[in-house]
Amino acid sequence: MIRTAPKAVLHEHLDGGLRPQTLIEIADEIGHTLPATEPEALADWFFEAADSGTLERYLETFAHTVAVMQRPDDCFRIASEAAQDLASDGVVYAELRYAPEQQLLGGMSLEEVVEATLAGFEEGQRLAEQAGNPITVRTLLCGMRHADRTLEIAALAIAFRDKGVVGFDIAGGEIGNPAERHIEAFDLLRRASMPFTVHAGESMGPESIHGAVAICGADRIGHGVQLIKDIDLTGDEPKLSPLAHYIRDRRIALEICPSSNLQTEGAESIETHPIKALYDLGFRVTVNNDNRLMSRTHTSREFELLSETFGWGWPEIKRCTENAMKASFLHHPERRRILEEVIRPAYAALEASAQRP
Repeated sequence: MIRTAPKAVLHEHLDGGLRPQTLIEIADEIGHTLPATEPEALADWFFEAADSGTLERYLETFAHTVAVMQRPDDCFRIASEAAQDLASDGVVYAELRYAPEQQLLGGMSLEEVVEATLAGFEEGQRLAEQAGNPITVRTLLCGMRHADRTLEIAALAIAFRDKGVVGFDIAGGEIGNPAERHIEAFDLLRRASMPFTVHAGESMGPESIHGAVAICGADRIGHGVQLIKDIDLTGDEPKLSPLAHYIRDRRIALEICPSSNLQTEGAESIETHPIKALYDLGFRVTVNNDNRLMSRTHTSREFELLSETFGWGWPEIKRCTENAMKASFLHHPERRRILEEVIRPAYAALEASAQRP
């Protein structure tokens, strides 16, 4: 039933959601050696390698996916398949992110990477609608926090504004690479009125979130689960730090990815995952996949885990979905249309059906 419900995804890496068969076929064409050559075995390898317990080891798996995203046709195919796969899981809106600077080894320019990928998303949307699974896909361009091209990628995102790119993100290893080191890129984005999110509070604590929000000015927080360390839940009433109050008061969305957080030790277990406490405290919680291949997941499975663990039902799934749409980087009329014409009517029907004897 969760698969039939409309869902919205804000935190989804394009290079973390490839079909294993696609990986195998492209790798064979370009002569890239994979750790396995059968789809099931390859999927197992990605999940097990990513399940190492650290963000750094988790990120090492991307060497293989990025390797097959170096030609325009491959970028097109991978983007199209991602849109179709999300749509088949009931996702009606998705923001997929990727780092164009990592896709230049085959001779493409940054602009050619973006153009090929946007064309693939358009094709994927068209095919998904033909299959009866309409989806709206938009893109965030990522700068890598350990590199020095964030200003260039921020300018690239601005150049493709309203052509399918709706925002910017900074990704990569969080430890030792503070987002505020790239303040010049964030200043450019703010001057251009271009929204952006920042990976923070995934493998580092509240100090990383503070830098992303208070110094860089992030509109959303990628992951943000370590914010729980700034909230005292030991007494009769929760005590929030000024930072936690600010994020909740300003409705800054948390792009939480439960299964991924377990793999990188952002949470010790699903039972102790901070998402429930943050949800119950009224933070703008959203539920996301992060990397479907590495975490062997999809959006319906993420909600299923939360339903099984915390007893979440349609009200909680609806609220997280509405949170995601409200926090999306779409223009307001588009957000409102999807909310009022797609999401709310579907959940009203689901809730009414669940109440029938």
